[in-house]
Amino acid sequence: MKTIRAMALICAMLAAAAAVYVWSGAYDIGADVPHSRAVSRLLGTLRARAIAAHAEDIRVPALDAAPLIEEGAGHYAAMCSTCHLAPGYDSDETWQGLYPQPPKLAAGTALSPAEIFWVLKHGIKMSGMPAWGKTHDDHELWALTAFVVKLPTLSAQAYKDIVAKAPPDDMLPMPMPGGAAMPDGAAMPDGAAMPASGAAPRHRLP
Repeated sequence: MKTIRAMALICAMLAAAAAVYVWSGAYDIGADVPHSRAVSRLLGTLRARAIAAHAEDIRVPALDAAPLIEEGAGHYAAMCSTCHLAPGYDSDETWQGLYPQPPKLAAGTALSPAEIFWVLKHGIKMSGMPAWGKTHDDHELWALTAFVVKLPTLSAQAYKDIVAKAPPDDMLPMPMPGGAAMPDGAAMPDGAAMPASGAAPRHRLP
């Protein structure tokens, strides 16, 4: 009984110390100061395990149809390229200022297609990753998933070409490198023309 009481007292003291530390504001929450190694590993493990567990039962449709990948390219250019960059677009002021820094998806990802879809739909707390499921339907998110899977195989020119052919995202303008919005019909770097809104029909999953 004394051992149990002692352990309970120690736990209470640790909890009180943690509460005092949090309330003091001593922990630097600024994005320009990285987490300690221990906190970073804890959060990384929590994130990886949570994504894997929640995505476990997701059924992945066929993602290799060219029109689906092209549609995803338009979503990626509008929704993702500022933070996750793109082939030939290796840095950005937004990317440099974010912490944790978003992965450069052109280099590939260890996430499975089901896990990519889950992250796109639900986002990740305190990371800057939005829950795109609030504004986009599952078909659009599977198109984006298909493109993220395809992205590491694309050269800088191939990326520009596929974005130029893509139907534009309905809700967001496609950004140019540097963050400026690209109007309908405007040219991308190196002269690839952006399609006008509604220029191409969307491929729907069966």
